[in-house]
Amino acid sequence: MKHLANHTMTEFILLGLLKYTPTHFCLFVLITMMLIFMLTGNSLLILLILVDHHLHIPMYFFLWQLSLIDILFTVSFVPKMMNDYLLHKTIISAFHCGTQIFLGLALGGTECILLGLMSYDRYVAICKPLQYPLLMNWPLCRLMTVSSWTSGTVNALIHTVYTMSFPFCGSREINHFYCELPVVLHLSCEDTLTYETGILISTTILLLIPFSVILASYTLILVTIIQMASAEGRKKAFSTSSSHLTVVSLYYGAIIFMYMRPISSHISGQDKVVSVFYTILTPMLNPVIYSLRNKDVMGALEKCYRHVYYVLKLIYRLSGCCFTEYKFCLCHMIHFGLTTITP
Repeated sequence: MKHLANHTMTEFILLGLLKYTPTHFCLFVLITMMLIFMLTGNSLLILLILVDHHLHIPMYFFLWQLSLIDILFTVSFVPKMMNDYLLHKTIISAFHCGTQIFLGLALGGTECILLGLMSYDRYVAICKPLQYPLLMNWPLCRLMTVSSWTSGTVNALIHTVYTMSFPFCGSREINHFYCELPVVLHLSCEDTLTYETGILISTTILLLIPFSVILASYTLILVTIIQMASAEGRKKAFSTSSSHLTVVSLYYGAIIFMYMRPISSHISGQDKVVSVFYTILTPMLNPVIYSLRNKDVMGALEKCYRHVYYVLKLIYRLSGCCFTEYKFCLCHMIHFGLTTITP
């Protein structure tokens, strides 16, 4: 009977990231500010890339896809965590728990592949600039993007269904701020060693293969940069590549630590700290790194600012003219009224 109850568990208890102390409340405020900054930065970056035709090249096509994934990834978990903290809520249904596992794996897997594609794009642009239009044509870019989303989604669906089919024993407490596969699987009362092998295989495909592509691409890029005759060309190429590599190091480092270890080695409370890197920190840093160190994006931002300023100035002038005409008409009506009632 107990075994049946484990199979039909309908809810879990999320212990969350924050405790009800003054220090953790300050951390809550900080996370709120980071969330707002992340949403603003990534949304603005997507808007700039979509409206500025100078940014309609594969590099920025991949970049706005990355920003979209970061927005979806963060808003899938962080707002609920903050809402639960304010309402003192810890219960999450099995359905919503499975949904969080699916979203985390789907978006995370897609981003891993996308980062690999971005490194290949940088390799072709820097090392083979004359062949860039041929090797990175639009049909191929769209095909690679669709393939990355499809691969991440299918992998997530398989692992979510398999994970949620395990029986869960004893405590329902998940020492995390959202349902993540290794943490939830740790509650299973069955031997998960065979399934962990499957996780390792899929992680190798979606994580280590793109990471290997990134390392190979940047090794070749570094060699090419060193051989460049122009100091300005070396500086521009190194700036673009180093910004991408910074994001990759933060993201892949945390993901590898989280998913490339046996389930039994996961320490209670440690996983949620690691998860902060790829759910909050990296998505917040992406627009900063890719915009502040990129002349094309900064140029598009400056152009957008000028257009907005011009429109606001025009609206202000028009409203001023309308207000002047309104005052003239009002004064004329008052004068006419006074003259008509004067004996």
